[in-house]
Amino acid sequence: MTARGNPSIAGWIVGVIVALIGLVLGIGGAWLAVLGGSLYYVLTGIAMLVAGFWLVRGRMIGGWLYLGVVALTILWSFWEVGMDAWAHVPRDVAPLILSVAVVLAMATLTTRPGRWKRAGIGVAIVLIFMAGEFTILGMSGGNGVLAAMPAPQGQGMRDPSAMQIGSDWPAYGGTNAARRYSRLTQINAANVGKLKRAWVAHTGDLPDDMGDNKYGAETTPLKIGNRLYLCSATNKMLALDAASGKTVWTYDPKVGKDWIPYTAACRGVAYYRNPQAQAGDACAERVIEGTLDGRLIAVDTRTGRPCQDFGNNGSVDIKKGMGAVIPGMVAISAVPTIVDGVVVTGHEVLDGQNAKAPSGVIQGFDAVTGKLDWAWDMTHPDWTGYPPDGQTWTRGSPNSWTTFSGDNQLGLVYVPMGNAGVDYVSGYRTKPMTQFSSALVAIDVKTGKPKWTFQTVKKDVWDYDLGAQGTLVDWPVGSSGQGSVPAIILPSKQGDIYVLDRRNGRPLTPVAEYHAPSGGVEPAERATVQPVSGWHTLRKAPLIEKNMWGMSPIDQMVCRINFKRASYKGYLTPPTVDKHFIEYPGYNGGTDWGGIAVDPMRGVIIANYNDMPNYDRLLTREQADKLGLKPHGSGPSKGGAGEAGPQVNTPYAIDVNAGWQMPTGLLCKEPPYGGIRAIDMRTGKTIWDHPLGEARNNGPFGIPSHLPITIGTPNNGGTVVTAGGVAFVAATTDNLIRAIDMRTGKILWKDVLPGGGQATPMTYQVGGKQYLVIMAGGHHFMKTPVSDALVAYALPG
Repeated sequence: MTARGNPSIAGWIVGVIVALIGLVLGIGGAWLAVLGGSLYYVLTGIAMLVAGFWLVRGRMIGGWLYLGVVALTILWSFWEVGMDAWAHVPRDVAPLILSVAVVLAMATLTTRPGRWKRAGIGVAIVLIFMAGEFTILGMSGGNGVLAAMPAPQGQGMRDPSAMQIGSDWPAYGGTNAARRYSRLTQINAANVGKLKRAWVAHTGDLPDDMGDNKYGAETTPLKIGNRLYLCSATNKMLALDAASGKTVWTYDPKVGKDWIPYTAACRGVAYYRNPQAQAGDACAERVIEGTLDGRLIAVDTRTGRPCQDFGNNGSVDIKKGMGAVIPGMVAISAVPTIVDGVVVTGHEVLDGQNAKAPSGVIQGFDAVTGKLDWAWDMTHPDWTGYPPDGQTWTRGSPNSWTTFSGDNQLGLVYVPMGNAGVDYVSGYRTKPMTQFSSALVAIDVKTGKPKWTFQTVKKDVWDYDLGAQGTLVDWPVGSSGQGSVPAIILPSKQGDIYVLDRRNGRPLTPVAEYHAPSGGVEPAERATVQPVSGWHTLRKAPLIEKNMWGMSPIDQMVCRINFKRASYKGYLTPPTVDKHFIEYPGYNGGTDWGGIAVDPMRGVIIANYNDMPNYDRLLTREQADKLGLKPHGSGPSKGGAGEAGPQVNTPYAIDVNAGWQMPTGLLCKEPPYGGIRAIDMRTGKTIWDHPLGEARNNGPFGIPSHLPITIGTPNNGGTVVTAGGVAFVAATTDNLIRAIDMRTGKILWKDVLPGGGQATPMTYQVGGKQYLVIMAGGHHFMKTPVSDALVAYALPG
């Protein structure tokens, strides 16, 4: 080759690509360096500019320089992130792929004999190295088994619910104790791999446009006797034959589409047997559901006909006393809880709209007559029934949108509370709103009065409402561990898991103090000390710059720049208006409405969880107006870059990038984004912890990768555990349901569902056969396919 080089079209094209990438990395890297970030990008950008220049000129040195940069990049990757396979993807994959093009282009810059043979060897070396690197990294991934699984104790915990879980599944969480545990063993760790579909039932409740994923049935059926009872996305109630899945009856309460909030979801129905009724009486046994338009509906389990003795022809309007309610602002998506003959319900209030949104009042109704027994309005604790004439329940008070647990013997219902009408500003809240926000409240079902309160976040401005049911257990106490006290296990979106005496709310496990960061738009409002669990938390270490991710070095660099530009002081970073602030964990958990499952025989908690940050920013009223943000019911709202809420009647609106996505659709935080963990209840120690969810339906620009690679996806929905040593869970974005070995966390079986499995499975026995059932309805936030299919599995034969 002459000193002037031997230019070629291939060398010119590849050189320009290398130079352009180098230019972007150089400029962005300089910005990142000024922000105090890694110097890798600016140095690499400069080197690639030079390499691209020489490739365009036809000089081999350009190719060798680029290959040297790649070699140093790989060494830098191992230095920065060690053996974390997913962390290497944006750092190594794109540079290695481009290396193939560079090697081939180099062959066109010379006329020496054997140049294509050498190029082929070079390409093979690159590909073998890439395969070898990620094979080794993949083998080193995963958290593995960290401790021995406790041996079964031979005697389970006392269940405070009236019914024990055997062949039936009489309540949303199995019983009102919400353990999501079954004593059935026909399906077990040894044979679960043989599970086959037994039948598929369809609710018939689908949107007119199947691309509209606002429909997302999330129901967990009940099983009583020979029937299953469930609800569809828009509250149609169904009874199915438990052995065949054939429809026995349906009842449609006619919920108008204008009452659907951001999603159509019904998570299940409640069952009640009237102890005063005679056999054969109408509605002696009934199922009761809450609807998206704010009603309680009671129907006869035999016929599906409305119970005439319940309210007005089987219907009670929970919105009475709330004043004006715009359709879509109030909805019941969770299952009402029945304790000692009282149907206790909360409701969701559409988030982020108005500080004067409808009230979050908690109400208790007679399970037979539908009469209001009591209502708890935290601002008016003296009110025993409906508000006095001319008044309403307190507008904008914290609501409870999830399912409650209950103890018939203590006469208490345990209500996980959310926030006031606006999540991200707290200065306008009254003292009662502040006291009960993001708190577990134990309410006496006979009087409607709070007996005790345990608050998980003080003056919450992160949407860390309590979304999961508490789980009731008998907690061992004393040096021998032979005694026990009635306890409730409370998981939170923050990832903290608390254990409380359910009689008085006193912690039975350590509660530590966290010195929270100060600042933000309301510095005087921020608590300097916040409670955290000193026993167990699902929350991971605070984010750092190297945790940023992407498809390539470029979008990873952009995520690093955004990370360095944002306000981030760790857990509970205060909201800011002048720049984005990072919320980690994000508002979807930790633990959300799927809750936890408890094996009382082994003394093990199984918790599936999310691990994603939010990238948020408060907006001034002027900025909100420019974006066209309007509260629900006030005309079309243009929305913001992510999920925007106008938060009217406060100084600020909110713009939330819930998953902190790049335009590529990939998240800025490296995987995993969700996992599943086994926890020893005796010690609070992790037994095993694995990513949950495959990458098969995820990929850049929303294009599914179809790769059966465990990445750990976001998940919504709970887990069920059995005495057979198996945990069943769907919940993830890959449309799979799985059976997991409770000893090791190993996946023993999986199947592809006809839609998104964002629901909690259940299991039961009928006709001597054990079944596993999951609703595959899809989910708006997870962007999984809509379906109306209820899928049942059983062993062959």
